Amino acid sequence: MKTLTVIGLGAGDFDQLQMGVYKKLKAAKKLFVRTVDHPVLEALSAEGLQFESFDAVYEKHSSFQPVYEEIVERLVEATTFGDVMYAVPGHPLVAEQTVQLLIAASDTGGINLVIEGGQSFLDPIFGALKIDPIEGFQLLDGTSFSMHDINMHQHILIAQVYDTFSASEVKLTLMEKYDDEYPVTVVTAAGSSQEKLITVPLYELDQSVEVNNLTTVYVPPVKSQEEALRDWSTFRQIIATLRGPNGCPWDQKQTHESLKKYLLEEAHEYLAAVDAEDDFAMIEELGDVLLQVFLHAQIGEDQGYFTLEDVLASISEKMIRRHPHVFGDVSVEDAEGVVANWEAIKAQEKGESDKPLLEEEYRSSSALQTAFNYQKRAAKVGFDWPDVDGAWDKFSEEWQEFRHEVTKGTNASRLDEFGDVLFTLVNLARFYKLSPEEAMLHANEKFARRFGYVEKRVKESGKPFSDYTLEQLDAFWNEAKRIEKE
Repeated sequence: MKTLTVIGLGAGDFDQLQMGVYKKLKAAKKLFVRTVDHPVLEALSAEGLQFESFDAVYEKHSSFQPVYEEIVERLVEATTFGDVMYAVPGHPLVAEQTVQLLIAASDTGGINLVIEGGQSFLDPIFGALKIDPIEGFQLLDGTSFSMHDINMHQHILIAQVYDTFSASEVKLTLMEKYDDEYPVTVVTAAGSSQEKLITVPLYELDQSVEVNNLTTVYVPPVKSQEEALRDWSTFRQIIATLRGPNGCPWDQKQTHESLKKYLLEEAHEYLAAVDAEDDFAMIEELGDVLLQVFLHAQIGEDQGYFTLEDVLASISEKMIRRHPHVFGDVSVEDAEGVVANWEAIKAQEKGESDKPLLEEEYRSSSALQTAFNYQKRAAKVGFDWPDVDGAWDKFSEEWQEFRHEVTKGTNASRLDEFGDVLFTLVNLARFYKLSPEEAMLHANEKFARRFGYVEKRVKESGKPFSDYTLEQLDAFWNEAKRIEKE
């Protein structure tokens, strides 16, 4: 088996090239280079060194992954004819995807791979920026990183920023977390005689700065919470501070029990924002819901029972476990198949139980939701009408019984029969896949909005409600309905 040797050209110009690397390059019988766009190769070419580059491969493909795969394929093929040397910018094991693919190929026995030295671009960059990596840093690939990879509290170095297009993509990704004016530094040819550092506002990254193969973008760590408001860790620290010894007296005294009503209120307010199709309100109300989640998690951590990581691990594991059609090898036909599979997995998780079926379905916060849960659970074991016609017949029956008790019954019997009417209405909602709780919230919000209009018209007249007949007030109500439809 022939040998493929990968060697690093270093991060700068010819004067920085290590003597050992220089000698091996000069002695190579067959030399390939990933790209000719490197100052060392320009000097070696002037000395008569012969090599073959893969620059033409980049022009064949619209994305980087097929470029890297073709380079590796051609290198492996070349080793069938003799020993080969492959030279890459920097160090072979730092931000070099082709080398990672070659390692994978060597693991399958396809080639005898040897990796030689070469100065990484990291050392001269640390020196040029005067930063200590022990403080924590990230090295990200400018062609593939996302906003979720970014730790705003660390030094961030973004490699593979080749041209204006890649710089623009990096800028747009960073803007998802950082302010448009946040300072970033473009480092070019660090440690060489052509070293250049230019600091610009983030929004100018792809406009006023020239980038090339020796370019790295540096993003400094944030210095305040205000600069990292889009980072999850910031919000978590805010909640911990509010609950801490020097925090807010109100937040400090809260418990899981005392916060229950607020979680319900915030959830209802979010649903109202959804009904209003108000994106800005949804952002605000989802934030309020998130506040409740983080407060409960912080209370759990303060008491030593659980942490936010436990919550995340629990729901993440559940989502993976209950979606084997996504994360496993199970096949489903449609959404109904997904639901059936979900319920089967859920039942398997709970196993056999001697508990009454309805025991865990009671909700003290909502009688409507409890009725819905009871009916849904009973239906799962076959206690249900075969179709919605049965539910309609039951509603008619209960409605007539209620009307009878209204005229001839006692207050207690009226209350009992009216409860039956509501229960059958919840059953109808279930058949039509409607949430009775959400429907009631929507009705309440609609009533408050329209009555608010009636109240406004009465106040504008300068007269009290008592001066108006029901017909006049109802006319205002109809005006509100008409305005809503316009």
